[in-house]
Amino acid sequence: MTEEIGLQAAAVAKIFGPVDRNARLIEDAFSVTLRCSDGGVKVSGTDGEDVERAATLIRELAILAQRDVEIDESRVAQGADLVRSGNADAILDLASSVVAVTARGKKITCKTIGQKSYVDAIGKNALTFGIGPAGTGKTYLAVALAVGAFKAKKVRKIILTRPAIEAGEKLGFLPGDLQEKVDPYLRPLYDALQEMFGADSYLKLIERGIVEIAPLAYMRGRTLSEAFIILDEAQNATSEQMKMFLTRMGEGSKVVVTGDITQIDLPHNSMSGLKKAADLLKDLDGVAVRYLTSADVVRNELVQRIVLAYANAEKAESEKTDGRTEKEE
Repeated sequence: MTEEIGLQAAAVAKIFGPVDRNARLIEDAFSVTLRCSDGGVKVSGTDGEDVERAATLIRELAILAQRDVEIDESRVAQGADLVRSGNADAILDLASSVVAVTARGKKITCKTIGQKSYVDAIGKNALTFGIGPAGTGKTYLAVALAVGAFKAKKVRKIILTRPAIEAGEKLGFLPGDLQEKVDPYLRPLYDALQEMFGADSYLKLIERGIVEIAPLAYMRGRTLSEAFIILDEAQNATSEQMKMFLTRMGEGSKVVVTGDITQIDLPHNSMSGLKKAADLLKDLDGVAVRYLTSADVVRNELVQRIVLAYANAEKAESEKTDGRTEKEE
């Protein structure tokens, strides 16, 4: 079966992507073949339903191309998932929900339904927990919203913090003073802020104390009012640290806590404060807990498969352990 979609050459180029990478993703996702024609794109395949799904995705992407939305590999992969699940309409809805605009004019949008739910929760609640694997945009989207809130004058400060806990290397053995020791662990936050504000504006805001990036221990004893506060890598905060952090919230503040409970670097006898806090506070008014999954990974498509492989391995190991426990009993 073959279906032809009428498109202008410029739209075809955007949809196919650099070196036809996007086109190959669509072909692999639906077991079809794409060919450029004089009037657009021909979609061919042995399964008529797959051909129709691929054609639906291409039509949706064509609308995005007309709106000058960036069509990268992650958007194509997520779009294919949405079409397969019967949610093709969500492709345009997600692309039109602009979270922020970077200093270079790039529009930051949600690429998955999970991300949209997370962003909406932050907008509606004073405290939001974003829990999920690497690459789901937890921190990046929170930073984008923080910058948007500051520019709209909804908050007067942006405060970003992380526990100074790391896998494999101890802070005491690293060179430099305390700030130099913890800087590598705060680097993802620096990078996100610089992209949103631009390097010059970012540095000025840091110097004026309007944007603050610090280890979690620096939050003790403070009351943080009219601020957008993000605690990143929260799975490495102890229960005591989490309680200390959450009780810093002052009037007019919004707090986002992000983390991946599958990558806890605390000592084995320490419970993650993120898991406890999310379970304890999930039913309180003004608090939202959102779980992102491997389906929300928007980095290289291989990252999504890596996350899924680890999740499956951990599930199998857990089932094996449960089986041994039952035999012992």
